[in-house]
This record gives sequence, C-alpha cells and structure tokens, in this order.
Amino acid sequence: MSALNIRDSSTFPSRRVEAWKYSDLRRWLREAPEVSSAVAVSGDGPWAGLGGDQLAFGNGAAAGADAFVGSGEQVLRLRFVSETSGTGHTAAARISARPGARLLLLESHEGAGSGYVAHNRLEIDVAPGAEVTRLVLVEEPEDAISVTEAEVRLGEGARYAQTIAATGAKLQRLETRIVHPGQGADVRMDGVYALSGARHVDLTSVVDHQGPDGRTSQLAKGVVRDTARGVFQGKIVVQRGADGTDARMGHHALILGERAEIDAKPELIIYADDVQCAHGNTVGNLDESALFYMQQRGLPADEARALLTQAFLFEVIDRIDHEGARERVREWLGDRL
Repeated sequence: MSALNIRDSSTFPSRRVEAWKYSDLRRWLREAPEVSSAVAVSGDGPWAGLGGDQLAFGNGAAAGADAFVGSGEQVLRLRFVSETSGTGHTAAARISARPGARLLLLESHEGAGSGYVAHNRLEIDVAPGAEVTRLVLVEEPEDAISVTEAEVRLGEGARYAQTIAATGAKLQRLETRIVHPGQGADVRMDGVYALSGARHVDLTSVVDHQGPDGRTSQLAKGVVRDTARGVFQGKIVVQRGADGTDARMGHHALILGERAEIDAKPELIIYADDVQCAHGNTVGNLDESALFYMQQRGLPADEARALLTQAFLFEVIDRIDHEGARERVREWLGDRL
C-alpha cells in the first residue's frame, strides 16, 4: 500500500510524484481534514437485488466485521458509505478467498453530503485455484475527494476479474495493484468512466507478473464532457523468468467537450523474452459518419449520440461474466449517461 495518510498532510502527493502527476492531491488538499464522525449504514445499496452477505463502512467505521473469508460459492456486498461535509475518514477491509472458492465481490462507494475526503484501503487474497470477481460502482458528490487503493495477491491457478464503473468527483482515484504469480493465474481488469461538469477520475493500475505462464487482459473506456478530466495509468511489469506471459492492455476514450481532457499513460515493462504483450490507446470523438448514417434513418442527433456513446462504453460491461451483475451495471451506467 502507499504511504498516504489523510491525517498527515506531509504524505499528500503532488504532481511532482510521477504516479500522481495527473491527479495532484496536494492542489486540493493542503491540510489534514477534521476526522469524520461514524454514521449508521442504512438501506441496501445499489447491489441489493443480488443478495449475499454484507460488509459495510460508515464514514470509515466498520458496521460490524471489517474482514471476510470466502469459501465455496458466495456473494459479498462491500459498501463504503460517506455521509458527511468537510471532514475526512479512512476505511480498511480485507477479503480472502480460500482454495477453490468462487466469490462475487459487489463493491459500492456511496457518497452523500459535500466536500469530504475518503480514503479506502482494500486487501484481497485469492488462494490457489480460487476465483474472485470484483465489480465496483462509484458515485460521489462533485466536490468530494476520494482515493481507493486495492492490493490483490493471487495464488497459482487463481482467477481475478475486476470491472470499475465511476462518475468522478473533485478528485477521485481508484488504484489497483496486483501481484501476479503466473503459473496459470488469470487476470481481467477493466474500467469505465463517464464524466461531466468539472469531475475528475483517475484509474491507475499495476500488474506485476512474477512467474511464467500468466495472463492479463485489461480494457478501459471513458467519456468526458464539459471541463471534466479522465486519467488512465496502466502498467504491466513482466519480471525476469516470467516467460510465457500473455498480457494485453487497451484504453479508449471519447472527448465530447471542447474543454474536456484525457490523460493516458499505458506502460509495458518487460524483462523476459518469450512473451506476448501489447498495449493500445486512442482518444477521439464520436464517428461522424455513424452519426450521419443514424440521422439519415430518422434518429434525432441527440439520440444518435447517446446510443453511440452507450454502445462504446458497454463493450467493457459486456465482458462481465455474471449475468445478473452485468445487467445491473448496464442499468446503473445507462442511467448516468
């Protein structure tokens, strides 16, 4: 995990820190905020219809247990609820999947109030032969600051699949670091963001392949409007001896406002020889010929743009294996486009 501590302003990174050059936390946060008071977590959250157990945090305080160990086939709803104004809080959770387990981890970041600072830390251990699917919905106020850090450790033959859907905030950073053992382990790590106003989101990830015959597939897509800013930083490292690695990364974004901004930094760092690795990045606007084609067949321009934007982003969502969760993410994202 990083050294970030919202109670210690000396740990706040600025743009001079390479990993934070596009998301200058110190610009917005000069002093440590007053500590948030704990709040009760009510309701069921956006994943309620899919059942399962629940782990919840209200302004950083655990409403019961702060850790979960999965075995067999299970569903866990993990809720980070922020309901405060002008204060800050930190939450820490640990999730483990035993050998052979199949865990569907449904995570939500639910923000109310204004001007808060939230720092969430998550440790995920996936035992040999286990499978964890982590799906994340993030919705916070436009003036909030939030940083979520997930550290994932995989065993041999484990499978980890992640999809993040975010709508941004004043500064919103979702960071994932994965220790990949190779040895047949498989990672799919996707993300999608839809930003408007002056919102900012940062999807940062590092996948460290430490052994042979591992696989990573990563796809991120985003749409920014108005003066919003989207950041993608993806790094895949293939260490010496990690021969047979198959790692592929893609980031694609649409800029739908003259003052909107995308900063993308995909990286491959390869120390092994016998590998298959590739990365790609594109930033542009909607296809004018497709817009013209749809308008020629009677669709109003606004509706045509909405449909093309939805189709562009839903390519990421369609990679989710669990049908019920996939439809929930499609519905959630569609309501916010």
